[in-house]
Amino acid sequence: MPEQSNDYRVVVFGAGGVGKSSLVLRFVKGTFRESYIPTIEDTYRQVISCDKSICTLQITDTTGSHQFPAMQRLSISKGHAFILVYSITSRQSLEELKPIYEQICQIKGDVESIPIMLVGNKNDENQNREVDSSEGEAMAKKWKCAFMETSAKLNHNVKELFQELLNLEKRRTVSLQIDGKKNKQQKRKEKLKGKCVVM
Repeated sequence: MPEQSNDYRVVVFGAGGVGKSSLVLRFVKGTFRESYIPTIEDTYRQVISCDKSICTLQITDTTGSHQFPAMQRLSISKGHAFILVYSITSRQSLEELKPIYEQICQIKGDVESIPIMLVGNKNDENQNREVDSSEGEAMAKKWKCAFMETSAKLNHNVKELFQELLNLEKRRTVSLQIDGKKNKQQKRKEKLKGKCVVM
C-alpha cells in the first residue's frame, strides 16, 4: 500500500472525558468545545513535513470506553506514534492507561523505538488536581516515554505536544513545519524563469 509511507499515524488514547478530542481539535482546528460529546473514533489529517517532503499526519482520536477492543488493537497495529492522555483531575484516568500501554507493548514489541507521549491534560484545573505532575513524570519514566502537561482549553502546550511527539520519531524526520524557505526560493526561480537579460 503506497499510502502508508506517506501517512504518519498518531493514535490518541485515554479514558472518557479526559480531553482527547479537545486536544486534537485544538491542534487541528484551533477550536475548543465546552460540552462533552463522547467519541467512537474520529480521524483528522494535517499536512506536515516528512523526510524533506510533505506527508499527512493522521490523528486517530479513539473512544474513551472499552467497548471496542478490536478497534483498539487495529489502531495500535497501524499507529506510528501514541498519545496517552489522562486528566490531572482524575487519578482513575491515569490508571486506565496502564492496560492500553501494555497492549501497545504487546502489539508493537519494542516500544523504546516508538514515540509515546504521556499527557496530563486539563492543567488549567489545578485546584481539582488529583495527579501531581511528578507522578506523571515518574510513570513516563517507568514507561520509557515522554511526558507533558497540557490544557486544551487554554491552548497550553498543544502544538508543542504534537511537535515533541514528532521529534521523538527516529526512523524519519517529521516536523510540523513545512519548510517555507525552499518554497520562496522555488517561487523566485520560477519568477526568474522565462525572463531574459540583455547585457
